Amino acid sequence: MELKRQNEYDSNNLVYILKEVSELALLPLSEKEKKYAQKRLEDKSELISINRMDGWIFLVAPKRDKGEEVFFEQCRKKGSELAILASGEKLEELGISGTETQAVLAVAEGVALSAYRFLNHFTDKKGKETSLQSLSLIAENLNDADVTELANLVKSVYKTRDLVNEPLSHMNAERLAASFQEMGNEAGITVDILHKQKIESLKMGGLLAVNKGSVDPPTLTIMEWKPENLVNEKPIVLVGKGVVYDTGGMSLKPTPNSMDYMKSDMAGGAAVGGAIYAAALNRLPLHIIALVPATDNRPDGNAYVPGDVITMYSGKTVEVLNTDAEGRLLLADALSYAKKFEPELVIDAATLTGSAAVALGQYGVAGMGTAKAEVFQELQKAGHEVYERVVEFPFWDEYGELLKSDIADLKNLGPREAGMITAGKFLENFVDYPWIHLDIAGAAFLMQPDSYRGKGATGTGVRLLYRFLKNMVD
Repeated sequence: MELKRQNEYDSNNLVYILKEVSELALLPLSEKEKKYAQKRLEDKSELISINRMDGWIFLVAPKRDKGEEVFFEQCRKKGSELAILASGEKLEELGISGTETQAVLAVAEGVALSAYRFLNHFTDKKGKETSLQSLSLIAENLNDADVTELANLVKSVYKTRDLVNEPLSHMNAERLAASFQEMGNEAGITVDILHKQKIESLKMGGLLAVNKGSVDPPTLTIMEWKPENLVNEKPIVLVGKGVVYDTGGMSLKPTPNSMDYMKSDMAGGAAVGGAIYAAALNRLPLHIIALVPATDNRPDGNAYVPGDVITMYSGKTVEVLNTDAEGRLLLADALSYAKKFEPELVIDAATLTGSAAVALGQYGVAGMGTAKAEVFQELQKAGHEVYERVVEFPFWDEYGELLKSDIADLKNLGPREAGMITAGKFLENFVDYPWIHLDIAGAAFLMQPDSYRGKGATGTGVRLLYRFLKNMVD
């Protein structure tokens, strides 16, 4: 999808974002078209289509009664509706205009994200591709940098969705690492891939335990963006769970239909890779490091089993009660490894627990950790701005007591109640720096379409983390 800034209209298919009804008088519409639009607006229509035979006019009038953040989300959703209409009419380009620059960008974002298709494995793509190829953005205060930034962010979400949508047959741990290498080469990110021998020498017992049942070796990908003129003295470290497929291991998942989308269990890893990719493409003056420990989790004859005790990279011992609580094991090793970078802040993202999905559904991200309240507030602010909203859950010491083991330093599973919090408390044992844990399990992969988030991989986390990082600079 090409996005470009225009000073004037060069499209037969035009979108006008209305701030007030009176703006109808200023638009190049016939009197008949104005009367039609006026009537539809009086009927509270938020998207009006006018077929001119040689092109289309679309008028967008999102509701403004619930605050700025909701308004911009409505703009994105109207953009998604526009994408559907445009594709249905086989339109190849749209011109998007309005007096409010941010509204124009939000509508364009909704259109562009809705144009995503994952068609890698169709032999015949005819009828499945979107017809839309380009968007022209027109607004008085819009500049090329705004459009480039949005285009790079959309591209990063696309890349992330592609990684998550790829099945294990095409995306094991080594291929995931290779994909990050390709992204790094393009964006100027330094990428270092640790393979099994190096991971063994580091004694990353959590990652190695989960990998024991796999025929494919694990990887730990380290991505670093460190441009000149940095605004942070210590790096921001992003850590993402990279379980490229999860059977549950020897604690096999109970039903087949709970496994068909388990290719998405690396969505956290893909998200942090996508976020640092977006930051690099847009040249954010921040020192950022992304860590993605990756493996699949399978019940082979040599797989780790419930009752095992493993020694983690940090030296702590963990009693394994359930091999389907595997993500926290490899995340814990990566979080311990992050200490070597002396980070200002570490944020991890993971499809870690079903409890998060039960609590928030697809509409939010569960957050918790040890960072100061001000940092959480900034992350939540970014979440509301992009509508990947973060709900902070309590992180009381009592939840940590539930992870005490009779035979090791701690166990990898607490009771059913507050499962997302005890998972976070497990990870807390491996950090000694400001840290936020994000459980994106409910929002990362959808079984039914949801506006511009689509169906399948949503790319949740990329826009959230990028906006948080950008706000640190602004």
